[in-house]
Amino acid sequence: MSDITATEYQRKAAETAIFPKEKALEYLTLGLAGEAGEIANKAKKLIRDGADREDYHAKLNAIGHELGDVLWYCAMLAKEVDMNLGRIMDDNLDKLADRKARNRLQGDGDNR
Repeated sequence: MSDITATEYQRKAAETAIFPKEKALEYLTLGLAGEAGEIANKAKKLIRDGADREDYHAKLNAIGHELGDVLWYCAMLAKEVDMNLGRIMDDNLDKLADRKARNRLQGDGDNR
């Protein structure tokens, strides 16, 4: 499969969106948190079990699959708030580049 743009992903992902539209913001936010929680739990088990186990790479792969679910929720949440996922990605990279240029990558808060 070839690489696709964030915009194309967002459009294609929307074709699979089935949820109560009147509760879209709540549904998508909870779904995103739930999927991120699944990644956290898998990562926790990797820390607990260590990298020497023979199923380590299978567990990493499982995290990758969960990342796909997180991405779907991000794309649908962006669509719900009428934003383009690619634009969000560009804006985020611009913000991080600015912080890097000012040596402010570390620290707390959005306005650093």
